[in-house]
Amino acid sequence: MAHKEDNDGKGSSHCTELHASIPRTRLPIVYHPDYNITFMGLEKLHPFDAGKWGKVIHFLKEEQFVTDGNIVEAREATEEDLLVVHTKRYLNRLKWSLAVATITEIPPLMCLPNFLVQRKVLRPLRTQTGGTIMAAKLAVDRGWAVNVGGGFHHCSSDRGGGFCAYADITLAIKFLFERVEGISRATIIDLDAHQGNGHERDFLDDGRVYIMDVYNRYIYPGDGYAKRAINRKVELDWGTEDSEYLQKVELHTEGALNEVHPDILVYNAGTDILDGDPLGGLSISPQGIVKRDEILFRAARRRGIPILMVTSGGYQKKTARIIADSILNLHRQGLIGAEALEGEESSSSLVTCLMRASGSVGSTSTAV
Repeated sequence: MAHKEDNDGKGSSHCTELHASIPRTRLPIVYHPDYNITFMGLEKLHPFDAGKWGKVIHFLKEEQFVTDGNIVEAREATEEDLLVVHTKRYLNRLKWSLAVATITEIPPLMCLPNFLVQRKVLRPLRTQTGGTIMAAKLAVDRGWAVNVGGGFHHCSSDRGGGFCAYADITLAIKFLFERVEGISRATIIDLDAHQGNGHERDFLDDGRVYIMDVYNRYIYPGDGYAKRAINRKVELDWGTEDSEYLQKVELHTEGALNEVHPDILVYNAGTDILDGDPLGGLSISPQGIVKRDEILFRAARRRGIPILMVTSGGYQKKTARIIADSILNLHRQGLIGAEALEGEESSSSLVTCLMRASGSVGSTSTAV
């Protein structure tokens, strides 16, 4: 087992519910209604769609792919969970509304009592963070998992920013290293439009973690110090379109996974690459995003590498529909789905139906 590390004198041996056993009757898709941030309209002051996670689940339910009974309910990360990576000093900073307003880029939060900020803003982000940690363990157990939220890649152990208050990617990987036998190497492939400087800072001197980052070179955060942690750096120009983008993603994904065969692949699947995104500056179509996710899952599944997908950035109302369409496409392509339902007593006909769908890719699957 990978060695345990201390942080502020706090080891990883604390009791946690985030690696609890999950029944095989549930798909490794993690979500909780608490993911969504709604409070007096303040969430509308940030371009991020703070209700997109619930919309993704709504669309998946409409297509009868998920139900409340077959997905995994996320649990909130506790302070002890967070201390596996975060410093006490940083967590104490979050008890000041001004600090949270700065990190989330919602200035009016500085005027609110911190107990409200904790309940209405930070608790949803802690629940998504717990969801990422849970989904990482599920990915190891099942071969794949999706946290419908998470991907807070601008937050490191002692610094937040860019709407990211907790370092969920770092936490998920550290939990695996410290608690799961045989998990000693991880690869992060970050395809959000922005550089993932948070996890890069956290793993700067950690040879167990290989990082590939594909991002718009001209936008936030431009963190030159963090870039030193990137093993495979792909910097894009303004307005990059599908053809060039997908070619680079496939080429470098194959290269990264051929270079190092990890025990877990964490895929940061930001949709802020979408054409028209006010912050991403790229020009990828909805079909391009669906194809991108398929490339990542196909590369991982072909090699037998467990893959965890988190949804990260995306600043247009239509991104929820695209994320749902991508998950449905992954199922149609046979890359996720039916095997997670094995053992469900009442689901033999459902499993048969899903297996047929997976086996008839040629006649039924199209890019959404």
